[in-house]
Amino acid sequence: MSERTYLVTGALGCIGAWVVERLLEKGDHPVVFDLGTEPRRIRDLLGPEALARVSFVQGDIANPAALGACMDEHGVNHIVHLAGLQVPFCRADPMAGATVNVLGTVNVFEQAAKRGIQRVAYASSAAVYERADEDRAGGAPCENASPTPNTHYGVYKLANEGTARVSFLEHGTSSVGLRPLTVYGVGRDQGMTSGPTKAIKAAVVGRPYTVGFGGRTDFLYAGDCADAFIAAADRGPEGAHVFNLAGESIAVTAFVEELCAQEPAARDLVRVEGGELPVPGAIDGARIGEVLPGLPNTSIREGIAETLRRFRELHAAGTLDTSDLDS
Repeated sequence: MSERTYLVTGALGCIGAWVVERLLEKGDHPVVFDLGTEPRRIRDLLGPEALARVSFVQGDIANPAALGACMDEHGVNHIVHLAGLQVPFCRADPMAGATVNVLGTVNVFEQAAKRGIQRVAYASSAAVYERADEDRAGGAPCENASPTPNTHYGVYKLANEGTARVSFLEHGTSSVGLRPLTVYGVGRDQGMTSGPTKAIKAAVVGRPYTVGFGGRTDFLYAGDCADAFIAAADRGPEGAHVFNLAGESIAVTAFVEELCAQEPAARDLVRVEGGELPVPGAIDGARIGEVLPGLPNTSIREGIAETLRRFRELHAAGTLDTSDLDS
């Protein structure tokens, strides 16, 4: 079998860092394509020897020549496309958000088609739904619901699902788009739903922190999210498919209570304030298990414990970045 070389776009972000870690763990070669150059989140998960096995290419996801050259130089034969600007960035600069999220995704699919790559795994989002979609569905919406996004970010993600569908119709490129909601774990320090992870970090370093939203949300451990993307890239079905990627739906206050049970200092440090997120509090993720069986399902208790453990290690080593706690 030829070497499995994965293009991982946007891999300097949280989920991408975990994808890189998981790929190295199973002996594959990750090629990181990102406009940034600081692999802090990847480094937080890996030792220096493992980091040396990663190929880094700086480039603009919306630049066809740059992305194509990267794929050719490294002999890419698998793709996990995660590059994107999240809700706050898209709200602040919709043009830049559309360039990265929409044009960047078109570019990925075009370059894949030109090189005969059979399948693309890409990040959609539960932000394609709005809070009212849960009421209309009579519970957690499934993939058959007609989503009505209420943010630029959600609109862009829905457009990307259309791009994937057209790419299969015109070029035969299969794809799996995954819609996670609140991903948490080491490296999750940006975006609207990063507050619970920041709360864990704040508890480790002894700083006050307020999670800026309440209500209920679906918590998905970052390692599980990465495993799902890799499975989608490896063994996703033929055609253009989109799946909700669910973890466990609980109140944000319940998440913080579990954090306090494991780190008692958090009781005097972490607060929850603010209204519900503008997306459903739960999503129905049953379908992906039928198509990609065997995906991991880390409990919130286990996920918080593992995140605390790694943050404590980084803090003890003096390498835990806490700049996100100021934002």
